[in-house]
Amino acid sequence: MIEDLLRFAHVLGATVLLGTGAGIAFFMVLSHRSRDPVLIAHVAGIVVIADTVFTATAALLQPITGTLLAWQLGWSLREPWLLLSLILYVVVGAFWLPVVWIQLQMRNLARTARDKQTPLPSRFFTLYRIWFACGFPAFFAVMGIVWLMLMKPVF
Repeated sequence: MIEDLLRFAHVLGATVLLGTGAGIAFFMVLSHRSRDPVLIAHVAGIVVIADTVFTATAALLQPITGTLLAWQLGWSLREPWLLLSLILYVVVGAFWLPVVWIQLQMRNLARTARDKQTPLPSRFFTLYRIWFACGFPAFFAVMGIVWLMLMKPVF
């Protein structure tokens, strides 16, 4: 029973991380393409909330549920596939934490442009390019973690 609950919580957390990450990226990219400060301010505001409520919560719970599940199943945390997934998790965090700050900055810049009825400043576009570039390694690292969880390859 405990194993089933931990497995469910862990898979649910992975699903939230992957789904929220993909959804946030999709909506941010589409709103950015409009170059409309009103739309971007609105979408970026929702993105910041979603990242805080969903992504951060799942990111905090994943290592807890994963560790408890590994202990419950009698797996060593030194299993090569588990170690690799933990390394990838650190990689995800290394790219995600700056992205959170960037999203806040982009939201604030878009709100200022909206309120002043001015175009987005060049700093917004610089931050967007960095945000976009950080998304690829983080997304592929999450995909790698999910693959490792499912396949549990022997190295």
